[in-house]
Amino acid sequence: MSSPLVPIEIRLKRLPHGEGLPTPAYATEHAAGMDVVSAEDVTIAPGGRYAVATGFAMAIPEGYEVQVRPRSGLALKHGISLPNTPGTIDADYRGELKVILINLGDTPFIIARGDRIAQLVAAPVQMARFAEVRELDDTARGSGGFGSTGIASS
Repeated sequence: MSSPLVPIEIRLKRLPHGEGLPTPAYATEHAAGMDVVSAEDVTIAPGGRYAVATGFAMAIPEGYEVQVRPRSGLALKHGISLPNTPGTIDADYRGELKVILINLGDTPFIIARGDRIAQLVAAPVQMARFAEVRELDDTARGSGGFGSTGIASS
């Protein structure tokens, strides 16, 4: 049996053009991502990109980030994705959250104010530091680059 998850608190500041819109929310009890909606009407041409306003800014607790991810239904049905997926919102950013969408489809995509456009996933951040060394340890893969492990399963 798993223990209940304790949510972190993310403070949200609604901006004037975000009045009346729902706050990001989980669609189901076990959803990992919170749906976020558009605060504007916009049409994205095929091959086009646009930073869609959400109408809010937020304060993420130190030690966390919020990842912005595509919605699978929009990707499958319309070719709508995020060119920098997952996008990262850092804990020290206080500006409006805008979702960069790209239309990989072949027809213009119309977004109406209030449409769900992406999902937000809160995630812990593991800080790192680099240690410069003369040599790295050996592995089975070694320095094999993209595609070096093949396609077929073993």
